[in-house]
Amino acid sequence: MTRIDFHTNIVDKLSYACRLTRKAYAAGGKLVLLTEDARQAASVNEALWTLSETDFLPHVMLGDALAAQTPIIVTCDNSEQAELPHGDMLINLTRHIPANVGRFQRVFEIISTDEIDAAAGRKRYLDYKQKSYPLTHFVAGKT
Repeated sequence: MTRIDFHTNIVDKLSYACRLTRKAYAAGGKLVLLTEDARQAASVNEALWTLSETDFLPHVMLGDALAAQTPIIVTCDNSEQAELPHGDMLINLTRHIPANVGRFQRVFEIISTDEIDAAAGRKRYLDYKQKSYPLTHFVAGKT
C-alpha cells in the first residue's frame, strides 16, 4: 500500500520540494511532482534548473517525448487518465489528494505555513487516514 509522508510547517514549498526531489533522485528514485496548475509547474521546472550550480536534476514536463526515460516528471495533470511513466514517488504540491495516489509506492504531501494550505493538508490527512493509508508526519524546524 502507498505510504504517505506529510511534511508540515514548510515556509517555502517550492524550495523544499526541490530539495526533497534532489534527495530522492540521489537515492535512485523516480518521481513525479504534481502541481496545482501550469503556472506552478513552470515555476517548479525553473526552480529545478536553478536549484544548485553543482546539481543536475534531469526532469521534463509530462508529455515531453523523453518523459519515459527521465527520472523526474513535472505535471499539473491530476486526472486518472494521466499517462505517468513511473510510480515510485509523488510529491504533491496541490491542495487535493492525487487522483491516482494508489499507483505510487510513496507520496510526499508538502504543507506550508499558510493557514489555507494547512487546513487543506489537515483534511487530506484525515481522508488518507480514513482510507487506511500508512501515514508519517515530519514537522519542519522541529528537532
